[in-house]
Amino acid sequence: MTASFTTDVIIIGAGPVGLFAVFQCGMLGMRCHVVDSLEAIGGQCTALYPEKPIYDIPGFAMVTGADLITRLEDQARPFKPTYHLNQQATVLTHHADQSLTLSTSTGTQITACAIIIAAGAGAFGPNKPPLQNLNDYEGTSVFYMVKSRAHFSGKKIVIAGGGDSAVDWALSLSDIAEKISVVHRRDNFKAAPDSVIKLKSLAVAGKIDLIIPYQLHALSGADGQLTAVTVRDLDGGEKTITADILLPFFGLTPQLGPLNDWNLNIHNFSIPVDAATMRTQDNALFAIGDVAQYPGKLKLILTGFAEAAIAAHNAHALVFPGKEIHFIHSTTKGVP
Repeated sequence: MTASFTTDVIIIGAGPVGLFAVFQCGMLGMRCHVVDSLEAIGGQCTALYPEKPIYDIPGFAMVTGADLITRLEDQARPFKPTYHLNQQATVLTHHADQSLTLSTSTGTQITACAIIIAAGAGAFGPNKPPLQNLNDYEGTSVFYMVKSRAHFSGKKIVIAGGGDSAVDWALSLSDIAEKISVVHRRDNFKAAPDSVIKLKSLAVAGKIDLIIPYQLHALSGADGQLTAVTVRDLDGGEKTITADILLPFFGLTPQLGPLNDWNLNIHNFSIPVDAATMRTQDNALFAIGDVAQYPGKLKLILTGFAEAAIAAHNAHALVFPGKEIHFIHSTTKGVP
């Protein structure tokens, strides 16, 4: 049976910016339903770097991705959002009374007055290495994200890739893993320079084994458990690395999917908006966070927070036509 709901605002994306939009809407008296393609709230903070430190969130000298999401979830909780997880926004229907109905990939239908798209780069999945029988090991000894460092304690880990994720997790796990081997096809890493310096220092100290220039070639093991990873250099030379875990970090494949059919003038995974209102070319749709684009845009979480406030204030006129906002600072108003 199709589940149907009615609310004030639909938020597409349960990452940090989407969660803060719940709070901003709630402060203005608007109820929210939140749709996300992932199985848990938090977006990339949860999926890719839950234990990675973030340094540019106001008020925090440092906060991990997971802790930031916990704080934002706590902040939104008084406004009782409804989360529709593990499903993708698919079909958008406009009605004569100016309301909208969003259908999802699971058949859920939600009717509202406004939609705030906080989809980041959209629904995303990992770029997987072309290895035979890779799926036999996924979820048991091959992982595309690190949800808990403790899970990898005492393990022999092969990390493949040369970007920030590969380098950062090599550094983070080096003090708890039995062995860390980093496989990259070239000597140059596309990561923060300071992190690369630390990585190479640990390699000199013997705490990390740099396997360069090599690429993943084959996996060995049984019943989903890896025992070794074979790598090959550009000349065909092979090397076998004893391993319990493979972490391939080759980036994400972003997909806005059905949103491309919503007549939003999407280009390069971005939706053009009016920076003064965060409104798209569809009057009832707003876009915030990384998915929103306008001149001078900075793709930072803190920028998305401000955009969430702007979008909520402008959505208010659609939810409560003719009702003026008498804005009161949170220090005066408080929360429920």
